[in-house]
Amino acid sequence: MGVNKNIPILIVDDNKTVLRIVRSLLGQNGFHNIEEAMNGQAALNKIQEKAFGLVISDWNMEPVSGLELLKSLRADARMKNVPFIMVTAEGKPENITTARDAGVSNYIVKPFSSETLKSKIASVLGPF
Repeated sequence: MGVNKNIPILIVDDNKTVLRIVRSLLGQNGFHNIEEAMNGQAALNKIQEKAFGLVISDWNMEPVSGLELLKSLRADARMKNVPFIMVTAEGKPENITTARDAGVSNYIVKPFSSETLKSKIASVLGPF
């Protein structure tokens, strides 16, 4: 059957350029139902209003980090199983372990290509 390309996706990053790039890469892969948040708190506010089928979030943001956002989602019965891809400039093994322990679905280290994003999405949603 394949992946529903119309699933609502939330991308979270405090850098507008990164948001634009991720939105463009998602669009190249056929995903267009995309909303953006500039930090974890803004993302939490959006999640209260709408359910998302995938969250792609930067780690390092203020006032609520991507890790805090992930922990909040995993503690919320409505959002605990939503695929969550963490994006960060730091590929340190301890960070990956911390994210995995918090329930991350997958992890991307910046900079990344369209193919990397596609493979990470496919790993959490299924092939497309």
